[in-house]
Amino acid sequence: MAYQSTRDDAVFTTNAFYRRTLHVLSDAQVPFLVGGSHAFLTYTGIERRSKDFDLFLQKADFDRALLALADAGYRTEVTFPHWLGKAHQGHDHVDVVFASGNGICQVDERWFEHSVEAQVLGMPVRLMPAEELIWQKAFIMERERFDGADIVHILRRRGPQLDWRRLLDRFGRYWPLLFSYVVFFTFVYPSERDAIPRPVIDELQERLRQSLDAPLNQERVCQGTLVSRAQYLLDIGQYGYADARLTPRGNMSPEDAIYWTWAIEHVK
Repeated sequence: MAYQSTRDDAVFTTNAFYRRTLHVLSDAQVPFLVGGSHAFLTYTGIERRSKDFDLFLQKADFDRALLALADAGYRTEVTFPHWLGKAHQGHDHVDVVFASGNGICQVDERWFEHSVEAQVLGMPVRLMPAEELIWQKAFIMERERFDGADIVHILRRRGPQLDWRRLLDRFGRYWPLLFSYVVFFTFVYPSERDAIPRPVIDELQERLRQSLDAPLNQERVCQGTLVSRAQYLLDIGQYGYADARLTPRGNMSPEDAIYWTWAIEHVK
């Protein structure tokens, strides 16, 4: 019983920290969206214990958000300049996010236009849209973490209601990645395949057919680095493939990529 009481006290303290963080940013008039496990719960009905609390905002508001949190007594850091900061108090922290680790999924005004009203920890907030949650999670395919199960759970619950045109636009030239999850969904839930609108599947199949009929791209590019920062380093280092994360193909600078790679072993 003493252990349970200690754990409950810790949860209470952490939740109070999260609520205060929401108040600080709201009082500073910094627009933000809640993501992570709270958004996942709303879109799937699946509750999970998580030590992460993810707040999404536009890059233009990033410095202002960290300053507001620092003024409120938090210890803040720019963890990765191309996408992430953190705010700490004691053993608790929140992630302040304006893009994704690969630089692709940058927060813009459309995240806010299509956000969803919800209650989080008893407070009214806006959640990141389900479409952006899928888009962000689709690029996470590390050995130690694969968010495919999260995506198929969202598709099972929300598939018919999703704005598929906007989702296709979000993936852009990376539409084959979205198609891979659509196929994966039909494997996981063969009896639920009608959750994906048939015109969407038909369009993706036609895109694949056309891409297979087109001449091969002679440029040797590895897009694996977009889904894993560790597992395709051999391809860009030893095998001579260009790194799809780097400008002008992607949004990361060489310095961003070097630090992001160094952090695999040094930043936890």
